[in-house]
Amino acid sequence: MPDIVEDLTPAQIVEELDRYIVGQQKAKRAVAIALRNRYRRRLLPPELRDEVIPKNILMIGPTGVGKTEIARRLATLARAPFIKVEATKFTEVGYVGRDVDSMIRDLVQVAMRMVEAEKMAEVQEKAMERAVERIVDILQPLPSAKRRATKQAEDIAADVRRMFSEWFSGAQTGARSAPSPSTASPETSSETSSEEERDLKRIERIREVLRQQVASGARDNEMITIEVEESQGPPFMQIFSPQGMEEIDLQSALGKIMPRRHKQRQVTIAEAKQIFAQEEAQALVDREAVVREAIERTEQSGIIFVDEIDKIASTGRASQGGPDVSREGVQRDILPIIEGSTVNTKYGPVRTDHILFIAAGAFHVARPSDLIPELQGRLPIRVELESLNEEDYKRILTEPRNALVRQYKALMATEGITVEFTDDAIAEIAKMAAEVNRRSENIGARRLHTIMERVLEDISFRAPDLPEKQITIDAAYVRERLMDIVQNEDLSRYIL
Repeated sequence: MPDIVEDLTPAQIVEELDRYIVGQQKAKRAVAIALRNRYRRRLLPPELRDEVIPKNILMIGPTGVGKTEIARRLATLARAPFIKVEATKFTEVGYVGRDVDSMIRDLVQVAMRMVEAEKMAEVQEKAMERAVERIVDILQPLPSAKRRATKQAEDIAADVRRMFSEWFSGAQTGARSAPSPSTASPETSSETSSEEERDLKRIERIREVLRQQVASGARDNEMITIEVEESQGPPFMQIFSPQGMEEIDLQSALGKIMPRRHKQRQVTIAEAKQIFAQEEAQALVDREAVVREAIERTEQSGIIFVDEIDKIASTGRASQGGPDVSREGVQRDILPIIEGSTVNTKYGPVRTDHILFIAAGAFHVARPSDLIPELQGRLPIRVELESLNEEDYKRILTEPRNALVRQYKALMATEGITVEFTDDAIAEIAKMAAEVNRRSENIGARRLHTIMERVLEDISFRAPDLPEKQITIDAAYVRERLMDIVQNEDLSRYIL
């Protein structure tokens, strides 16, 4: 796989998606072209670049066939900010609830976390050096400037007292040859300075040894006392602003009125390194640069997946009133976001002109043509995803990088148990998933999760106490575990 997404051709993007998602080639081709077009757009002259709008996609298909997974994997591949929202969560303007602008604010928040994590990773080495230095300061502090100044003042005062004592003593006995301050003070000051330099060199040698020990992890298990910020409950509060529901950072807003409080904690040196490194990394990162890059990445690379868009389609005439009026209202609120508008966020204004929107829905009752015409026009690429069959389930169980069989084998391996699935066992699980989906609610590949849980329920429960560490699951074992389901007509009673 190439290091940067710009090196990926549409065919390579599809190939990468094939590693996680079985089938659905039409949808993969559509999103691959959309992602590549973003790269092509950046190569255009500035006067033409802004005129090229993203070709938003409408995915049509039943639940559990991979709509969300395709969009999520695409965003991961492109290292782009990504959020999934459900259209049914939004309310029409004028009603209490989440407004459509909140999807943009959420996307900016995701971009902020991404950029901040990347920037902190860049300064992690320097932050760790500072963290080690702070721990060394706790273990062996250097004499502070204040302490050195105090010691110097005390030495001078002692010299003055000794001088006057010797002078008055000499005057009373008639001795006029008492040493003058000018002759005694330089020697005393030189001796004090030499002694102080020796102390500093000795302390620095000790600190260097400690620095190497802390950095190498030799003292990771040692307990020390550090000072950390005291948590004072949730730092955010939701308020209703002209733009809708907003979250404000109370600590940032009231930082001067409510300063951060600190408390002492007993932690190991290993924990202290992580705590201090996190604090130092945050201090090294330029917050303003993070905000600028996050907004830029949101506007140019952001992807929003709007699920259940069929649930806000009007299935009747809006003039008759009823829920269709509210559904159409939500559509009209979403429309300007997809068309291109400016949304005010706590990090600054964000333009939505070049954010890629991928909408999806089963459209069992409503049809794509039931969406308002303006919204349909902003979703020009339509792809239909196919229902999964028995052969697809077999591939889903074994082929993807995150295949279910691989996941369960890894889970059992943590208990020291080796689980092997025979080919006929996988075929039986796939057959059962297809049968249950046919005879009850069709939830696609999600059915495999419930069946696998049922098959491995007994092994998972008894895993820590099982004497046998090698377990083979074959078709007979699968049928035995699912016997009650096979014999019962109402399959939904057992697997939902």
